[in-house]
Amino acid sequence: MAEHYVISIGREYGCGGREIGRRVSEKLNIGFYDKAILKMTAEKSGIRESYFHLADEMPGGNLLQKIIGSMVGKKDRGPSLEAGELLKPENLFRFQSEVIQKLAEGESCVIMGRCADMVLKEKRELIRIYLYADMEYRIQHVKEEKIFPEGQEEKNIRRMDRERGEYYKYYTGRDWGDRDLYDLMMDTSGLNVEGAADVLIEYVRKRGYSGLT
Repeated sequence: MAEHYVISIGREYGCGGREIGRRVSEKLNIGFYDKAILKMTAEKSGIRESYFHLADEMPGGNLLQKIIGSMVGKKDRGPSLEAGELLKPENLFRFQSEVIQKLAEGESCVIMGRCADMVLKEKRELIRIYLYADMEYRIQHVKEEKIFPEGQEEKNIRRMDRERGEYYKYYTGRDWGDRDLYDLMMDTSGLNVEGAADVLIEYVRKRGYSGLT
């Protein structure tokens, strides 16, 4: 049996993916990583302050701090951290990818988006999930969160999906949502967060990872 396994979750905007991923991590008692991975800024001090502040609030935050702390200021590891270089999207992506790889080496966890399925494609103990839902469900879900002005939910959902697809294509050369890239694709429309999390956990167990934490 492998010591660690990783669940990567790609998701359409508004399908409840973040809540589902977090619930899966809670039930399996493993780390959950989402926006914390993005807290890379142009200055070293900015990385330390904003990133660590967020990481403290996340399961597995201590490991995240150790990983970033070991990388900051070391010229022989990862991308350059010179102020000008750090502003380049490609450099941020390389930095982010190294963080993802080290998280995967250090513990079992759930990683949301960030092209983690491709960053970790050589990892044998990787479970690649893609969540989607019909537009009516997604609009209702976004309405409940009151993120966008009323009546503009669908427009912004489509915009977010487009941006995620372009991001994925730019860094991986593959099409986001291509079924060949995932082990399981699931429609969350008819499921609440708890039910969807239970389905994913059962799949993880069927893959032989029950008992691993």
